Amino acid sequence: MGKEIFKLQNGSDIRGIALPGVEGEEVNLTRYDALAIGASFAHWLGFKTGKNSFDLKICVGRDPRISGIDLADALMSGMAYLGVQVSDAGLASTPAMYMSTIMPYYEFDGAIMVTASHLPFNRNGFKFFTAEGGLNKSDIREVLEYAASAHILPFEYHAESVNLMQMYAAHLRSIISMGVGGDLSNMKIVVDAGNGAGGFFANSVLAPLGADISGSQFLDPDGTFPNHQPNPENKDAMTSICKRVRETGADLGIIFDTDVDRSAAVSSDGKPISRNGIVALAASIGADDYPGGTVVTDSITSNELHTFLEDKLGLKHLRFKRGYRNVINKAMELSKEGEQAFLAIETSGHAAYSDNYYLDDGAFLAVQIIINAANLKKEGKGIETMIADLGEPAEAVEIRFDLTTEDYSEVGDKILEDMKMWVEQTDGLSPEQPNYEGVRVNFDLGGHSGWFLLRKSLHDPVMPLNVESSNEGGIPLALDKIKEFMETQSGVILQSCDR
Repeated sequence: MGKEIFKLQNGSDIRGIALPGVEGEEVNLTRYDALAIGASFAHWLGFKTGKNSFDLKICVGRDPRISGIDLADALMSGMAYLGVQVSDAGLASTPAMYMSTIMPYYEFDGAIMVTASHLPFNRNGFKFFTAEGGLNKSDIREVLEYAASAHILPFEYHAESVNLMQMYAAHLRSIISMGVGGDLSNMKIVVDAGNGAGGFFANSVLAPLGADISGSQFLDPDGTFPNHQPNPENKDAMTSICKRVRETGADLGIIFDTDVDRSAAVSSDGKPISRNGIVALAASIGADDYPGGTVVTDSITSNELHTFLEDKLGLKHLRFKRGYRNVINKAMELSKEGEQAFLAIETSGHAAYSDNYYLDDGAFLAVQIIINAANLKKEGKGIETMIADLGEPAEAVEIRFDLTTEDYSEVGDKILEDMKMWVEQTDGLSPEQPNYEGVRVNFDLGGHSGWFLLRKSLHDPVMPLNVESSNEGGIPLALDKIKEFMETQSGVILQSCDR
């Protein structure tokens, strides 16, 4: 197999190009890769659990991507080659695959979800779970180290089919029923699954509870994603569901990504609740149960959100590194230290509650939102009232600087170190403390205040720059300052700084 397989690692996941047809993108995730990775995960799991491979039970599920069936088959064949008892969940959600390791009746030793989240149709990948949660970056490295030297042959196997999603849907229904004290017959809810795996939520969770789901769209799984990208952060996707909520007069809209580990919401007036809004809403939902508790977010959350969480809700807010595993792991670390870190959440919509195993589950977040929306409707209020005091920046922009050298990671590190010194020497700029990623800076320039964050991309030769201003006209002033600094640096393309 060789070292090429290590290029498939994407943080705590495996991702690659699984289908031809896109110019400039050659297939690098093949059926043979999946055979080796399946066998290597079984080997790794056996070592971690102390079990013989013949005693291991592992379940495989997938989103509707075109390459999913073949890759899932190869994974199961590779595991069966080592004697593993394999089960096939078919079309499933990522959170449900984790739940398969802890749900009574199933309690699999491990699970694999075949998905590339919101990426284009030609991509695919794998997410791995044990009862302890998702694998970390170091775990994935260990799996790939074994796969790099593995020589696995295709193996005829029998996989037991399991109706995992039926049981998982029943689990979600029970939470809603208890939360609203009955059913959802008073609610009209638009669900947008983006032709991913989330259609079950409308058909198997909401409809049986009496909710009107007639306005829902793109529920049928289609791995070509013909309508819009299944991604709550995608502008076209959010525009589409907002329009649908307004057209149908719905009480609420829920939008999922492809594998349902992320979600966002739309209020009854057709306005999106995403990014800082979804963080604020998720925190508001748990604030009464965890007074003074801690919310861990990624690094690019706004100052206005920080004020809302700490001053309005009375919570603690910790900004940490981007990457959903980083945010979740930090919350779990704080919890072990005795801190009530009840929520770990990214602005992308990855939300993990402590009372849901710190599992980033878009459907569970949607359930919490629906419960609150249904109860608020009884009082003549909408879900947006929960975050009515959340301020918004007057201006916001993200710029991406391209790094041009092969040693781009080292170049990025130098730029960040130089920026720290530059900030200390520049009037109107002050470093944010504490800070765990890149260089985050508060600015006060010509009566305009705000912040910017320069960081390295997790995987690409790019340095994203996020800038927000509390009043109009602040961003141009901040960008002028930043451009002055960037002009002193080598190995970076400056024209992307033009506003």
